Amino acid sequence: MPITRSAKKAVKVSARKKTVNDRRRRTMREETKAMKSIVVGKEQGDTSVQLSKAYKAIDKAAKRGVIKKNTAARKKSRLAKSVAKAVK
Repeated sequence: MPITRSAKKAVKVSARKKTVNDRRRRTMREETKAMKSIVVGKEQGDTSVQLSKAYKAIDKAAKRGVIKKNTAARKKSRLAKSVAKAVK
């Protein structure tokens, strides 16, 4: 347990940041899964709309530092590749 006052505050701040980061990560995963389910054909939906939602979630996660920039680029690339493969 923290002893100093500043350490106690730091614990509170990190807990708040963790909540926000977890929410961003969860949103990113949900949008990605929804996109994958449309590509596989388990659900009906517009691929372009869902792809833009997934891109938005990934970009926001990268912007806020939840994931790294190159990780975001890789995820977006793989999603686009899977959509292109499904459309053919």
